[in-house]
Amino acid sequence: MPVLRIHFSGDDIARTRVAPAADPLWELILSVHLFQTRTRDPIVAGWRGEVARALRQEARGTFQMLFALNPTRGYFPDFLTPYASVDGLEAGLDAIRSTPVGQLDRDLSRLAADSELPSGAAGVAGGDSDALHHLTAAMRRYDGLAITPYRARLQAAVEADRTRRARALLDGGAEGLLASYRPVMRWDGRVLEVPDYPADRDLHLNGRGLLLVPSFFCARTPVGLLDPELPPVLVYPVDRLGGILPGSGDGGAVQARSGGGRGALGALLGQTRAAVLASVHDGCSTGELARRLGISPAAASQHATVLRDAGLLVSHRDRNTVLHTLTPLGRAMLSGH
Repeated sequence: MPVLRIHFSGDDIARTRVAPAADPLWELILSVHLFQTRTRDPIVAGWRGEVARALRQEARGTFQMLFALNPTRGYFPDFLTPYASVDGLEAGLDAIRSTPVGQLDRDLSRLAADSELPSGAAGVAGGDSDALHHLTAAMRRYDGLAITPYRARLQAAVEADRTRRARALLDGGAEGLLASYRPVMRWDGRVLEVPDYPADRDLHLNGRGLLLVPSFFCARTPVGLLDPELPPVLVYPVDRLGGILPGSGDGGAVQARSGGGRGALGALLGQTRAAVLASVHDGCSTGELARRLGISPAAASQHATVLRDAGLLVSHRDRNTVLHTLTPLGRAMLSGH
C-alpha cells in the first residue's frame, strides 16, 4: 500500500499548527473532485444533487477548464491551491493569476501526461492573462454556487474538528495533536504516515513545520502538494456529521442551509438549556458539562441532544468521550444576534 511519510525534526514539531479555518481554494478544488466521484455518503449526495441543478443553469462550457484540470483521481495542479488562499478566496485567485509561467507549464505538463486537456489549457500553461482570468472567474462562480450556500455548515464541521485538535494539543502538546489524527494518519514520534496515498512518497519538512488544514470536502485520504519546495500543507477530512442537522437524511445539506430544525427551537425554553449552551461555548464533553452545571451525566446528555436537534451544537464521539461544540447558529444565539 503506498504511503506518504512526512518527516519531522524537533523544530518541525514546534512549528506545526492547525489552520484557523477551512482554506477556500482547497475546499473549492476538493469539492470539484468530490462532485465527480460516486459515493454512498448521503450528505455528499444531497449536496451534489443541489449543485448539479445549479450548474445546469450556467452557460455551456463555463466550468469546462476547471473540471478538466481536476480529474477524479491522481495528480491535479499545485498552482490551483496557492498558500496565499489562507487570506481568503480573492487573495488565492490573485495568486493563481500571478503564478510564474514556469510553474504553470510544469504543472500542466505533468497533468497532461495522464489526462487529456482541452485546447484552452495551452493558454493557461503559457500564462495568458485572458485564459487565467477566465479560469479564476469560473472558480469564483463555482464557489458561489457550490460552496457559499453551505458555508455555515462547512464551518460548523471545521470548528468542531478544531476544538478536538485544541484539546489534544492542551492535553498532550504537539505530539498529542499529531497522535490525535489516528486512524487517518499514524504518528510514531518522528514520522507522520498517511496510508493509502496515491503514490509512495517521502516529504522532509526541513524545519519549516507543517500546516494542517481541516477540510469538509476532502474525501477520505489527506492530501498535500506535490512540489516539495512549496510551503508544506496537509489537508485532512473532518467529520461531515458536524455540518448537517441530525436526521436530515439525503437532503441534509439542503435542510441545513435553509434553516431546518427551527421547530425544535421551542424546546430550548428554560434556564438549564441556556446554561448548557453557554457552557459549550469553548467546547466540552458530556461529563464536563454535567460537572459545570451540577446535573447528572444523563441530564446533560439529554439537554445536549435537544440543542443538537435544533442545530445549535454538534457532537463528536472520540473513544469513550462525546465532545460538544457550538454551530454558527448556536454562537449567534448565545451572543444575542
